[in-house]
Amino acid sequence: MYDQTRAQQPASRQPGDAERRPSGPKPLLPPDGRDEIVRRLGHAVNTFEDTPREALEEAEGAFDEAAGQLVNALAEQRQALRAGWQDRDPETDSAELRIALRQYREITQRLLRA
Repeated sequence: MYDQTRAQQPASRQPGDAERRPSGPKPLLPPDGRDEIVRRLGHAVNTFEDTPREALEEAEGAFDEAAGQLVNALAEQRQALRAGWQDRDPETDSAELRIALRQYREITQRLLRA
């Protein structure tokens, strides 16, 4: 059977590489930031019955914080990716450029699935 994921990997990839890496991509937001947003959102849901307007304001604040953290995380990731290829010699090995392209594709696909 054809394995598209395996076919897209470079030939130099050693068997067993996947077992040494943690499963799944690294989260875009740091765990402590995510935990605080989840806490605030949960508090908003739990207090809605007693104070609906305040609960909505808290939920909106949690949303704004999540969006801001995501924008910052994506800007940092973009800067790191660009630094890896932008100032390189035009004769840079295409394998290195392919890695950068794969990283752009992966992060963009994650955004589209969100």
